[in-house]
Amino acid sequence: MLGERLAGLPVAAVWHSPLPRAAASARVIGTHLPDVPVAEAAELVDHVPYVPTGADLAPAWAGFFDGYDDAERVQGESLAAALVERFARTADVETHEVLVTHAFQVAWLLRHALDAPPARWIGLNSGNTGLTVIQYRDGVPPTVVLFNDMGHLPADLRWTGFPPSPRP
Repeated sequence: MLGERLAGLPVAAVWHSPLPRAAASARVIGTHLPDVPVAEAAELVDHVPYVPTGADLAPAWAGFFDGYDDAERVQGESLAAALVERFARTADVETHEVLVTHAFQVAWLLRHALDAPPARWIGLNSGNTGLTVIQYRDGVPPTVVLFNDMGHLPADLRWTGFPPSPRP
């Protein structure tokens, strides 16, 4: 359904995480975008982009980060920096790229676009096939056009996997 939604838009590329689920989803989206290349981007791999410490670590999240050692923290921050370097930028010519990735990476890119503190990626939840659009232009801060939009899904498929709550 997301592929159908994107069909007819000027998409230049579909990039996906190396993980099988993301690669399979990208291939399905690509069937709706003839002549658009679908390729892997290592920067989109699922990982924890930032492990908060001290005052940045809310007590409610402490258990989630139990067991993350310094090597994992450094690796996560390095991957997050590479993700931003590659995808959170303006281009020489206007381009529209689709990134098929994971909730943590969407949250990290959104946090970056909003210039929020590093720990604010936590709690920015997105659902499967949620569409987030961030626009990058020279001379102005990034614009968050959409976040986690699931308008292409029927109501019973929106927010799959999340606890009962008000639904958009």
